[in-house]
Amino acid sequence: MSSFSIERETLDMDVVFVGAGPANLSAAIHLQNLIAEHNKKNPDKKLDPQVAIIEKGQRVGDHLLSGAVLDPIALKELLPDYKEQGCPIEADVTTESLNFLTEKSKIPFPFIPPPMQNHGHHIISLNKFGAWLSRLAEDRGVNIFTNFAGAELLMNGKKVVGVQTDDKGLDKEGEPKPNFEPGVNIRAKVTVLGEGPRGSLTKKIVPKLNLDYDRNPQSYETGVKEIWEIPAGRIKKGAVIHTMGFPLPFDVYGGSWIYAMSETTLSVGFVTALDAANPTSDPHFNLQKFKTHPSVKRLLEGGKMVGYGAKTISGGGYFSMPKLYADGLLLVGESGGFLNMMRLKGIHLSMKSGMLAAETIFEALLKNDFSEETLKGYDERFQRSWAKKELYKTRNFRQAFNYGLYIGMLRAGGQMLFGGRLLKDKLPLFADHTHMERYSRIYRQKFMQERETFKFDGKLTFDKLTDVYESKTMHEENQPCHLYIKPDIIADICNTKCVIEYGNPCQHFCPAQVYEMVSTDALMGTKKLHINASNCVHCKTCDVADPYQAITWKVPEGGGGPVYTNG
Repeated sequence: MSSFSIERETLDMDVVFVGAGPANLSAAIHLQNLIAEHNKKNPDKKLDPQVAIIEKGQRVGDHLLSGAVLDPIALKELLPDYKEQGCPIEADVTTESLNFLTEKSKIPFPFIPPPMQNHGHHIISLNKFGAWLSRLAEDRGVNIFTNFAGAELLMNGKKVVGVQTDDKGLDKEGEPKPNFEPGVNIRAKVTVLGEGPRGSLTKKIVPKLNLDYDRNPQSYETGVKEIWEIPAGRIKKGAVIHTMGFPLPFDVYGGSWIYAMSETTLSVGFVTALDAANPTSDPHFNLQKFKTHPSVKRLLEGGKMVGYGAKTISGGGYFSMPKLYADGLLLVGESGGFLNMMRLKGIHLSMKSGMLAAETIFEALLKNDFSEETLKGYDERFQRSWAKKELYKTRNFRQAFNYGLYIGMLRAGGQMLFGGRLLKDKLPLFADHTHMERYSRIYRQKFMQERETFKFDGKLTFDKLTDVYESKTMHEENQPCHLYIKPDIIADICNTKCVIEYGNPCQHFCPAQVYEMVSTDALMGTKKLHINASNCVHCKTCDVADPYQAITWKVPEGGGGPVYTNG
């Protein structure tokens, strides 16, 4: 970045929400409802706070991706008449199954564990759901600013006092172009981070304020998803299918989903844990292999893939949740770890976290006190809520799979019987990247053999670039690279040390072919790292899984990234 000086405008708000996901949208709606009710009862003591949401996508919903089966428990609390208000529900769950897959066969589970039962739930497009919530928020007077990414938090000592939005119109060297527009300083009494998993601001502020003290590190999985249009008559609308097993080895946690949004539209996805030992573990490739299973192939053959996306999932559970509040700051949704990995669900928990945050902010507005002492009421509300009860019951679920699938299934079953407790109440969890093993001859041979025998046919299976095209990802090419690696690290580690030690795993774990090792000397066999930042679908996998933790995902210019239309 060059040293030219920037004069920034300042916008004063009472509350600023960073990220227009279900958590922050629910928070804004609930806050405005509380204020409206208060003002009706207290006409002489009306509240009229300025409330804003900033969103890095071109439109609200563009960057929202999920399975998604929605447990409506929080939605019913927020909007009891949500159906009458036009909530975009694709289908109600009608049938469900859980299967264990081998390479050629399918073994149905004799029963579906209660946490995975979906009776009474809705299949939705999270993209459409977010857009609908945003309209309700705007109807209540919330200012929503799209195309604005949160670049930095504004601090006064250890107090968060707002957020700086991204600069637009910088070239690759960080110099202003003719269309340069500096970011804005949005000052606020309360800043709420709802950035989703591995948010760039959350990642920085949590260690800075020691919010992760005495907590397990967060554990992540990468979910890769395709939308398929298939011939009618193969599946009933509302069907929910989950699988375990193939194509994952027993020591890698993960599984699949197939959700019938209609009789001809499917959400097909695969989840791969990022604590895999194998440095060639590839979430995108796992989805492609999964589709070759006879039972899945029969379902999809003759159909057409019409959409793609990928995102990380915060699966660590209750003991990986950071402290949810600080002076002037609240963390909601997956920024706060609100996801139940046993159920593979987080939308309802994110919405509830936003509602609890809204009640705390409402109290702070009444008291005109936004200190940590007042904002800790958010955590107190959480501890009394059904959201805490749900997360606490599954507090050791992800840790149960530390020793592989089969032991994990037994330990997870024990947790269901004993309310989440095993031999210890809190089982340890280690950062995902620490599990990666060296690029041994065995891994190399297995990788080469697998890729030589597997061919992307362009009909059922697709390479990464084909899928990225279907994500409608676009970035301004001439801007600073938002996937930041220090130049000396690229030279000293990426192009040399990592080649030998880990085989450059970024080229495998990235589901968008952002990272490529390109030849510099064919005779010598030397290669160097090339970053195709314009391919990035904002999943944050690289930020999590890099064994050297050398990659920092920063927000690109607002408006860039994927455009999920059925996410």
